[in-house]
Amino acid sequence: MKRLFIFLLICHIASLEPHSLWYILSATTGISDFPEFLASGVVDGVVVGYCDNSLKDTIPKTHWMSKLFEEDPQHVQWLNNKCLLNRLDFKATIITLKQRFNQSEGVHIFQRTNGCFWDDETGEFDGFNEYGYDGEDLIRFDLKTLTWISPRRQTVINKHNWDSDGNNLYWKHALTEDCLHFLKLYLNYGKSSLQTTVHPSVSLLQKSPSSAVTCHATGFYPERAAVFWRKDGQELHEGVEEGEILPNNDGTFQMSVDLNISSVTAEDWRRYDCIFWFAGLKDSIIIRLDRTMIRTNQGSFFGKYLGIAIGVVLLLLAALACTLAFVAWRRNHNGL
Repeated sequence: MKRLFIFLLICHIASLEPHSLWYILSATTGISDFPEFLASGVVDGVVVGYCDNSLKDTIPKTHWMSKLFEEDPQHVQWLNNKCLLNRLDFKATIITLKQRFNQSEGVHIFQRTNGCFWDDETGEFDGFNEYGYDGEDLIRFDLKTLTWISPRRQTVINKHNWDSDGNNLYWKHALTEDCLHFLKLYLNYGKSSLQTTVHPSVSLLQKSPSSAVTCHATGFYPERAAVFWRKDGQELHEGVEEGEILPNNDGTFQMSVDLNISSVTAEDWRRYDCIFWFAGLKDSIIIRLDRTMIRTNQGSFFGKYLGIAIGVVLLLLAALACTLAFVAWRRNHNGL
């Protein structure tokens, strides 16, 4: 299974148990107004630190990572040095790759993902280190055999050089001893936040009576969650458009999934429901497809007609006031 992703602005990793630490580094060329190098650290699916070629220092992305930075300046310096060295290395590597692939122009992305998984209950552990170029696997390190595997002829020379220069022992130590040490360190600082579960507010939204019905969940944490539509208890894949998990300003997340109801008859509405589900937890939130529960641009059915009723009452009161004013005027006029 590929663990390689194009990392642009927001890193989203569907992180399940066990615990995980990912380092994601990318070099880009041909993209204006975008960093030529960027790197991010991700713990249990949460981005905890970031750096790029425009920043002097690594930036903490969580409050508990900020606390770690304050209490352990040596670790901050280690991260800053790693960011600088990788930035220089990646810049040179992407130039080499363009030459090997006979490329002169265009948008290109070179990426490395490395890290580890650790089950704190069973002690099971695994590490990984993979490189990719323009979204395709390039070369990866096999931790069991301590050798490099290259599916591309352009990196066969790297495999032979890296397998013979003794650098594989460095990666063995980095992916086992170092990665587990840092993962435990980050978990110790972030355990109160990483283990907190905040359930969302789930709503059904619709722009117009003929448009798709959106199931919108917002305010949940962590982001290891899913929102999907079901019919008769079975997950739907046709007529459904899934949105991305997006961050809110308060550190929580939101996600939407649309259901095309153009072919759904009124009698079949009760067969559909929307599910919000946290990965690793048994409980879920179920919202049945119901017209009275849908919020639209015009408001709910009840709210729409309540507004009309209030308007009618106000018109009647205005008419009554005009009538009383007219009667009073006639009395005064006759009196004159």
